[in-house]
Amino acid sequence: MFTPRASVAGVIAALTVATAACGAAPGTQTAEPSKGGVDAKAATSAADFGGFDKLVEAAKKEGNLHVIALPPDWANYGEIIKTFEAKYGIKIESEDPDAASADEINAVKTRKGQDRAPDVLDLGQSFAISGAKEGLFAPYKVQSFDKIPEGQKEATGLWTNDYGGYVSIGCDAKKITNCPTSFKDLLKPEYKGKVAMNGNPTKSGSAFAGVYAAAISNGGSFGDIQPGIEFFKQLKAAGNYNPVETTPATIEKGETQISIDWDYNNAAYAPQMATKGLDWKVNVPSDGKYFQMYAQAINKDAPHPAAARLWQEYLYSAEGQNLYLKGFARPVLLPVMTTDGSVDKAAAEKLPQVEGTPTFPTPEQVDAAKAKLAEGWDAAISG
Repeated sequence: MFTPRASVAGVIAALTVATAACGAAPGTQTAEPSKGGVDAKAATSAADFGGFDKLVEAAKKEGNLHVIALPPDWANYGEIIKTFEAKYGIKIESEDPDAASADEINAVKTRKGQDRAPDVLDLGQSFAISGAKEGLFAPYKVQSFDKIPEGQKEATGLWTNDYGGYVSIGCDAKKITNCPTSFKDLLKPEYKGKVAMNGNPTKSGSAFAGVYAAAISNGGSFGDIQPGIEFFKQLKAAGNYNPVETTPATIEKGETQISIDWDYNNAAYAPQMATKGLDWKVNVPSDGKYFQMYAQAINKDAPHPAAARLWQEYLYSAEGQNLYLKGFARPVLLPVMTTDGSVDKAAAEKLPQVEGTPTFPTPEQVDAAKAKLAEGWDAAISG
């Protein structure tokens, strides 16, 4: 989302026909079973609707889907949204595309019972884990659920990893003579005031991942994010840290000449910026390789519960997964699709190349890292 919404923790979460009740307050809906007795809010798979075609039918009757924090240039969501609308005739209402994962969770809580509540969520994994613990999501298993690797999904489908990428360093080579290729490089005097991130790590998944990657590059581990916090404290003390949140606009204006962000975001910036006369380069830092996936989840009080579940089915279909791939993101079903031949080979070949096999922190380690950031981030970069 070229938003501050991003976190890092795994390789590559989940979607009652609702009608406005007579006499209900404006902006609220009450759930009723759809015709045929199907309670869409209680459906845990397409089978509960009587099959996929019946799910499609129920979703079309609802006619709408409300999403937030899905920038069109993030993981190719612009094309994904348009293709879904054209395929099923369901209007997607996309609100606040530059919101963070924390804002999505807050919207679920504060808009409960309202038709403007988000139906589905796309979350950094730390937020998916905490949201599930708070009881905010509905369990749902897409048809391809069993193909998704263990560790990339909550057992009942409260959240499921969907797509991901590596933390990377983007750089405007037209303005920066020597683009950094490591976290260590970022401390060089030549980068004074130039090193930005895609958001605040206490709210943004991508920024959270940036601190985690910095920790790994400085002797930390999945169980110890503190060295990452100390790195950014050092970066701030050196005058190199730039608090401006990266967006395509800030890059174009020269406000964020170096950006720590997902490789799929930085890779997608490159062709956009080329049309603006910029030369945007992307490097996965040699001293801090860190991969994480984003997770999908369904609001348990979704105002359009059938459409929410259909949206999830679409994202985990070969078509949806290949559209993520087209946006330089690495879909969770990439290994399966590579084996069965359904992968878009041309898109796969354009992914930024990274050596090695990614490893991931446990949910407990992610929770601990999130808590540590909440305690220490503001103090580290203040002053």
